[in-house]
Amino acid sequence: MISKLALNDVPDVLRKPLLVEYKRIIGNYLERNWLASELSGGRFAELVFAILEGYATKSYPTKIPPKPRDFVAACKKLESYTNVPRSFQILLPRLLPVLYEVRNNRDVGHVGGDVNSNFMDASAVVAMAKWTLAELVRVFHKLEIKEAQQLADSLAERTLPVLWKSDKTVRVLNNKLTFSEQILLLSSDAKGALPLQNLMSSLDCTNKSYMKKILKTLHDSRLVEFDPLASMVTITPKGSQESEKIIGNMTDPTI
Repeated sequence: MISKLALNDVPDVLRKPLLVEYKRIIGNYLERNWLASELSGGRFAELVFAILEGYATKSYPTKIPPKPRDFVAACKKLESYTNVPRSFQILLPRLLPVLYEVRNNRDVGHVGGDVNSNFMDASAVVAMAKWTLAELVRVFHKLEIKEAQQLADSLAERTLPVLWKSDKTVRVLNNKLTFSEQILLLSSDAKGALPLQNLMSSLDCTNKSYMKKILKTLHDSRLVEFDPLASMVTITPKGSQESEKIIGNMTDPTI
């Protein structure tokens, strides 16, 4: 079985975004974007809930449903369905609130000597998401646990992360991308405005005039905000959406 056929019994309206969020969890973790991995874990939990509810009621939604107002209570209600596998009745409904809680209530201010929990939380999210997806695959495809885990792992298989970071610079590892695409990825990853000099260093570009020409095109397209006087580049919401598309095409354009 190839990965693009995984969970084919689940409607595309839930299956496709579920796999996208799963890939984001793994990808962000590889890139050490702990908070982004945790956020995808929350969205992943909401989609799994919709799948479990649809499986139990034999009625899947035709579009992504709004998240339940009380997620914990909604998951608890899933335990009342007796026509489903035990993991769909007990294990997953009790695991999903944990995934959801990490997203909602863990990134808070710490006092005293508290240690930042982002790495620890992101690691937990990855482990729970992998187990959850493997269990969905196992049930829907009637596979043994080992086979289900192998298929689940293949769904997130990425030879390299999108970005590589050292103490001094950030690199886009896919050198087949255009300069414009790499600029969007680097700008999207930056925490705020990105200095032009840092951007040029990441791209190994020494021609400032050429770089400014590309940035002006992106600026005119409203993908970035380029301030030539301050030599700063800031991604726009439109640019962030385009960056997500680039990453999606790199991970798996077939899902």
